[in-house]
Amino acid sequence: MRFGEKIRELRKAKNLSQRGLGEMVGVSFTYISKVENEKLDFGDYPSEELIRKLAKALDTDEDELFLLAKKIPDQIRKRVMERPDAFRKFADLTDDDIDRLLGQIEEEDG
Repeated sequence: MRFGEKIRELRKAKNLSQRGLGEMVGVSFTYISKVENEKLDFGDYPSEELIRKLAKALDTDEDELFLLAKKIPDQIRKRVMERPDAFRKFADLTDDDIDRLLGQIEEEDG
């Protein structure tokens, strides 16, 4: 699913108009329309600040919206900066290796 589609879906699920959502996050309804249709004048996605406001207004996971907007959530960015060596190794793993590691972690947490 694309970012704009997700915003539209969440907005409609809350029975909000574009105008209503815009008022909640401090932008015009035309800007919300541009976000939903992915036709922003500057860039492909709204700012990180607006994404946070949208997540709060729509009662949804902020990180999911960040990822749909091809932005790295703060918690992940912070961890990468703390341990770049680990993330470099992780980036070289195959999907099968990642799935195996995640399975091991889940077993330990189980």
